[in-house]
Amino acid sequence: MPGTGRRAIMAGVTGETPAPVETEWLSLPELVEILGEPLGRIRRLLDERQLIASRRDGAPRVPAVFLVDGQPLSSLRGTVFVLHDAGFTDDEAIDWLLEVDDSIGVAPIEALRAGRKSEVRRVARTLA
Repeated sequence: MPGTGRRAIMAGVTGETPAPVETEWLSLPELVEILGEPLGRIRRLLDERQLIASRRDGAPRVPAVFLVDGQPLSSLRGTVFVLHDAGFTDDEAIDWLLEVDDSIGVAPIEALRAGRKSEVRRVARTLA
């Protein structure tokens, strides 16, 4: 199963699981409103991996931290591709992005939002 060993890597060697990034989860209708785009365009953003969603609570939802200034975070797409190449599902990719990674020092999404995409992708490549 692709995610089995990743949880241990993400939790670090201390055995304690750091708290994930707090975020609001946006529904597709909320994304339509926030991005000012029709539903078809929102679905295209998901298909093109400019955003990724989770269906854990039924309907697809996107973490609000994946948006910056009312747009998808530009460095998210390439990072999602690296994670998918490493065998991550969308849910696993979202979990990894939101949880503190010891080698980065913060949650990967926080590092991406700070402009540290090369570092995040380098770490993501080692997770395969």
